[in-house]
Amino acid sequence: MPGPTRNYYFISDLHIGGDEALGVCEFEDELVAFLEGLAARVDEDVELVIVGDAFGLWEFTKVDGSEKMDVLADQFPRIFDAFQRAGEKIRITLLPGNHDYELACYPEFIPFLAQYNVHLEQDASITRDLEGSRIWIEHGNQHDAANRMPDYGNPYAQPIGYYITSNMVGGAGQLSDRGRYNWLKDVQSVYPTEDVPHWVWSNYFYKEMSPWLRWILLPFLLLFGLTVFVLIGAGLEAAGVTATNLFLNNRVLESLGIFGNAVQFVLTINAAILMQLLILAIPGYFVLRDMQRAAKRFGLDVSPSELTGQKEEQYLAAARRVFEEDPKVAVFVYGHTHAPSIRYVDGRAVVNTGTWIKQFERVNARWGLLPQVYVPKYCINYFRIREVDGVARIEYVKIDKRPTDELTFVQRLVASRKRKAPPPPIPDCTVL
Repeated sequence: MPGPTRNYYFISDLHIGGDEALGVCEFEDELVAFLEGLAARVDEDVELVIVGDAFGLWEFTKVDGSEKMDVLADQFPRIFDAFQRAGEKIRITLLPGNHDYELACYPEFIPFLAQYNVHLEQDASITRDLEGSRIWIEHGNQHDAANRMPDYGNPYAQPIGYYITSNMVGGAGQLSDRGRYNWLKDVQSVYPTEDVPHWVWSNYFYKEMSPWLRWILLPFLLLFGLTVFVLIGAGLEAAGVTATNLFLNNRVLESLGIFGNAVQFVLTINAAILMQLLILAIPGYFVLRDMQRAAKRFGLDVSPSELTGQKEEQYLAAARRVFEEDPKVAVFVYGHTHAPSIRYVDGRAVVNTGTWIKQFERVNARWGLLPQVYVPKYCINYFRIREVDGVARIEYVKIDKRPTDELTFVQRLVASRKRKAPPPPIPDCTVL
């Protein structure tokens, strides 16, 4: 009588660990419960594959090499205990990513993780067999120019992404506790990376700026749109286009007393600033056009959304190559980009495992020229792939987790309720 069908579970991009403020895992409870749940599936033949970036080894800047795993085990004893207990019941396979690339470089990591029943594969890609087809598994960083390993397995051959991450994210972990709200550590959750300057400005304004300075600036920023409206109306009245005599007449605001005078003061200051900006806009337009032409010559005239699309196309191209070289491969699994999805190439599936770390949705402010608000969210999930009656089934499961209330009063007040259209939902079950 044949044994139970092998059930493969896939997660990735946990990014556990790092310097100081990064030494906290906000989804620890969910991860431990997930491991315990897999271990309880006694009627299944289970293998959990962590598709890279389980750990944030690049984010450790005060220890080197194999010492990083010792620090990690001390930081997260509950998680490592959960690995050890679950690994007694199921097989846990770990694949290196880019943030934990050292896992591919030091042989001593294999016995270290084995004591927690985690089987480390020190390869850029692995495969797993179903009854009649095959799964190709890789982290995906090899198709990202900034994070491609130039000499895989060499700990001293690091891509440019290593230096960016260790300095920016690792440094943020060391400095985050100095902030008013300990927000800087979340820089690793900002995607695409081109959003980081906007995210920093938003958090400075809403969380780090001196409160009295923020409350002084708020009326001017809130009423900037009204200023534009009043100036247009006043211009139409002055030109005789309209005869409303509403915008050139100050009696409405004067009738409101001190409040009206305050509004009039703000509108006057904003109008003066706006006029200066309009004057500067004429030469600024020509300078901006010249800068765009220069950027085009250097190939830098790509918007963040176009850049993200180009990156995703690289993974589809990689999947096509794998499908052509090995016709038995029915599913190409990768992570790295933190965006869970299922896409199809010639009847075969390309699966992105997403991430468990916090993510942000960039939301416009309701009024004026206030900075955009970055609203936290989670998309914790896993994929299960198995073969039933000779057919490969891909199942997608989301684990509910609500973010803690990290927004300030002002952020909650001004954040628009309008949200950008979500990506197409991932089917609960896909049959190939």
